[in-house]
Amino acid sequence: MSSGPRCPVCAQPCLSPRLLPCLHSLCGRCLRRLGPLGEPGRAAAPRSVLCPVCDAEVALPPGGVGQLTPDYLALSRGGAAAGCDLCADGAAVRRCLTCEADLCLFCCQAHRRQKKTASHAVTELENAKDCSQAEKPCFCPSHPAERLRLFCEQCDRPVCRDCVVDGHRQHPYDFIGNVIHRHGDALRELLKSTQQRMGTLEGVLNQIDDVGSAVRGRMEAVAAEICLFASGYVKAIEEHRDRLLKQLEDLKVQKENLLHLRKAQLQQLLLDMRTGVDFTERLLTSGSDLEILITKGVVASRLAKLSSVAYNTHPSVEDTIQFSPQERAGQCRGYELFGAILNKVVDPARCTLLGEGLHSTRQNQLTGFTLLCSDTTGERMGRGGEAVQVTITHKDKRDCAVKPTVCDNGDGTYHISYSPEEPGLYAVCVYVKGQHVKGSPFTLMVKNKFREHQGVFHCCTFCSSGGQKAARCACGGTMPGGYQGCGHGHKGHPGCPHWSCCGQVKESSECLGGPPSDTTSQRSLLRTVAL
Repeated sequence: MSSGPRCPVCAQPCLSPRLLPCLHSLCGRCLRRLGPLGEPGRAAAPRSVLCPVCDAEVALPPGGVGQLTPDYLALSRGGAAAGCDLCADGAAVRRCLTCEADLCLFCCQAHRRQKKTASHAVTELENAKDCSQAEKPCFCPSHPAERLRLFCEQCDRPVCRDCVVDGHRQHPYDFIGNVIHRHGDALRELLKSTQQRMGTLEGVLNQIDDVGSAVRGRMEAVAAEICLFASGYVKAIEEHRDRLLKQLEDLKVQKENLLHLRKAQLQQLLLDMRTGVDFTERLLTSGSDLEILITKGVVASRLAKLSSVAYNTHPSVEDTIQFSPQERAGQCRGYELFGAILNKVVDPARCTLLGEGLHSTRQNQLTGFTLLCSDTTGERMGRGGEAVQVTITHKDKRDCAVKPTVCDNGDGTYHISYSPEEPGLYAVCVYVKGQHVKGSPFTLMVKNKFREHQGVFHCCTFCSSGGQKAARCACGGTMPGGYQGCGHGHKGHPGCPHWSCCGQVKESSECLGGPPSDTTSQRSLLRTVAL
């Protein structure tokens, strides 16, 4: 059998190929095997199927797959069709030269038995390859003996003469040759529009490819930047690591040298003491009385000198070496680095206190002072993290205490703020690592809250009271003629504006005292204040 078009699903020669709405052509066997979409086991005919080629959901005609349009183009390719043109089920083995149709063995026998086609020339299909390559006729699926020569405009499909008589009697129709130009032109317009959209889509796909290439190129460039950055960062960290290890090694050598020197000094002192002790014991046990008395002065002087040598009972070298990963370590190769060796040890005896709120403050006033931490050499620590504790307790009231707030500034300084509610004397203790700092404990005086002036800041009470003779002023001045109020430049007047309630000459000040005690003076002063 000749090699004709093959089904894209089963790869076998296409027998009775039909077109799905997605324009993929399948053979009759594969079409019948297509499963319906929807619930399995339904007895109703499938309304849509999945195309096995493009996986698209396509709708079927009301009659099912049998009503799909035959793929005549596939039947005409390859010089010989793989299926029978009449029954569309059997394989074509012969060709009717008169009808120009490929016939299976059953249809060929029926072709010869019918009077109308008995005289037709029928030849083997292989011999028909050399026949004319003119347009192959298409026969009606409903009337296999009739060619499709007419076109029903209402149904929009080719029909034969018998179709016009049977089901298309009242439908407008015309010969295919008369309508092909109109329908062909419409199809060409659709083809042109689709081709234009194809061009647009191809352009978009090209843009996507270009953007994809640009993205990949940019990713490669950024990856190179990241690798370069990471490589530089690694080198900077390695250099920083080497510096830290070198610093640590130098610190170890320095401490070991100090310990060695300290050890040598103490060993020499111990040797001198042992020599003196051995000599003295030998003198006392083996020497005569005269020898002891003769040598006593030298021995006593030596032993006294050895006993007076001062030495520290604790090693002078601290082993408190720490590594702080959070500590800023400057830059290397343009990169910010962290991690530093901490060798300083805070010395509470060298920590100092300063600030306004150290020794005096006022009731309900927020104030404070600052703690400066230093190491054993007196150098500022330069970092925070120390264990700082502060207690503020009233000396006369045991149950009265102030809760201070300690703020670590991170640079070796700590701000202690507090607000006392009761006046009086307080004992303040500041501890670092459980030990008093320099100046601790100390006494804090909390004064009564600020007293505001209740009088008038004026030149004299006589003027401020409107010339009332009974008005008095706290400055103690008197008017000529015995008036109780003070006058300008007279005895007791301070010579400048002052407060009538306490006599203070500074306008922004605290009131030092109240008005005079007698009732008349209080009433006069109140009148002056009101004015």
